[in-house]
Amino acid sequence: MTRYFVVAAVGLLSALLAGAPVGEVAAQQRPSSPPRAEVSQAKPEGEMRWAIYVTLAPQWFDPAEVLGQITPFWVLYAMHDALVKPMPGNLMMPSLAESWTVSADQRVYEFKLREGLKFHNGDPFTAEDVKFSFQRTKGSKILKEKVREITVVDPYRVRFQLTEPFPDFMAFYGTLTTGAGWIVPKKHIEKVGDEAFKKHPIGLGPYRFVSHTLGVELVMEAYEGYWRKIPSVKRLVFKVVPDPTTRAAMLKRGEVDIAYMLDAPQALELQKDPSLRIAFSGGIGIATVDFLDMFDPKSPWADRRVRLATNYAIDRRGLSEMETLGASKPTGSIIPRTFEFALPIEPYPYDPVKAKQLMAEAGYPNGFDGGDLHVTPPFYSRGEGVMNYLGAIGIKFRMRPMERAAFFAAWGAKKLKGVCVCGSGLYGNAATRMSEIVPSDGTYAYGGYPDIDLLYKQQAVETDKKKREAMLFQIQQTLHERVRYGPIFEFLWPSGIGPRVEEPALLLINPYPWSAPLEEVRLKKK
Repeated sequence: MTRYFVVAAVGLLSALLAGAPVGEVAAQQRPSSPPRAEVSQAKPEGEMRWAIYVTLAPQWFDPAEVLGQITPFWVLYAMHDALVKPMPGNLMMPSLAESWTVSADQRVYEFKLREGLKFHNGDPFTAEDVKFSFQRTKGSKILKEKVREITVVDPYRVRFQLTEPFPDFMAFYGTLTTGAGWIVPKKHIEKVGDEAFKKHPIGLGPYRFVSHTLGVELVMEAYEGYWRKIPSVKRLVFKVVPDPTTRAAMLKRGEVDIAYMLDAPQALELQKDPSLRIAFSGGIGIATVDFLDMFDPKSPWADRRVRLATNYAIDRRGLSEMETLGASKPTGSIIPRTFEFALPIEPYPYDPVKAKQLMAEAGYPNGFDGGDLHVTPPFYSRGEGVMNYLGAIGIKFRMRPMERAAFFAAWGAKKLKGVCVCGSGLYGNAATRMSEIVPSDGTYAYGGYPDIDLLYKQQAVETDKKKREAMLFQIQQTLHERVRYGPIFEFLWPSGIGPRVEEPALLLINPYPWSAPLEEVRLKKK
């Protein structure tokens, strides 16, 4: 049986994300694709169907709406394209940009764009679209603050002038940390408006929009003018199927070709069918307990001993076995081990006796009412597992399930109370991963520490890699000592692959949790 496992590959980012060398960066001189003439010109054929586990939000059709999540890139890798993006073999591959240069003082980045490209509606791609796309993005605040000016040098050259040296400019702009480097058509959006664009997006990617039925499916067809290569499959269909049992059943019946994120029982059942494959992917998201009320001095969560007790009360290995057949690796950090500047931190051992002792020391020998327990949809079984473990030491919760879009809106608006079994899947390195959840002004941060805020700002402009690493290590160590979070595991999950699939494109980009690049997916020849 074929399995696709995550391998540590983020080390490829180390030279690129730590601060690019002056002049043409060596990694950018690698061919980004075979010359068009060498690529097979066979016409796209067939239809490939995915069963996905959450509702596709129309906001995901617009790169400007990427806010601290990696999930929208399901759609962006199909319908849109970026100046620079993670691709197979290179996590910062030139795409719409042929190359880029960095000034000696690291304040100016200039991109040379590919010429002759057209959006799906026939509009030409130029530097004006690059400037326009950046200016309308709602992504990382720090990225917008660091860019002082964008100059269109000529139709195929654009220059970014920074306010100061910013070593992570390309980590924020050229990976999946934000959607700022993903390009939309300026003239078209100015004509139809943002809301109309979300209803019928126009992009530069390998697939063009056909239709979207909210809560049902998204249909796309191959764009034969895609610059990199003509896609192999003519039609892609993403079907919204929230129930994992239904996703598995649809795979067995041949109604879909790939069923994302199966629960352990369904995965075990599908393993018995020789015509199906189980593939493990992920490795980006860290499941974490976030103590939302800990900065309220009146809350029990303000007591470090209570947060420490929570960490000892959770059986991380047991949760991994229950949810992902043991594939998810327990961790003590909110940063994936393979990310640059990650400080390795071992997970707390499962020790309910010590947890109860800490609760007694904190003045809660019989526990307390923990209030609301929020869970990132659709991972409610994980939330139930955490709720059961904490219930065993006397902390009682009320589960608050929400629709995914409503959850992220409420989380970002700081409207949630109690505790969240959530986490982050932000791409890049340790600094980008922390950007939305650790600094006090982060989109999903419900509080913070002045000393950590200061260190985070200092590391953001430090061009000496060793000094910067020391600062980021110090932040991670301090977060651990203060028990700011309850990290659970690095999330890897099983998905099912049907018999018609030749190439599911899982982990061609490593790490990246889903099928991509979508122009590489293939069905078996009849």
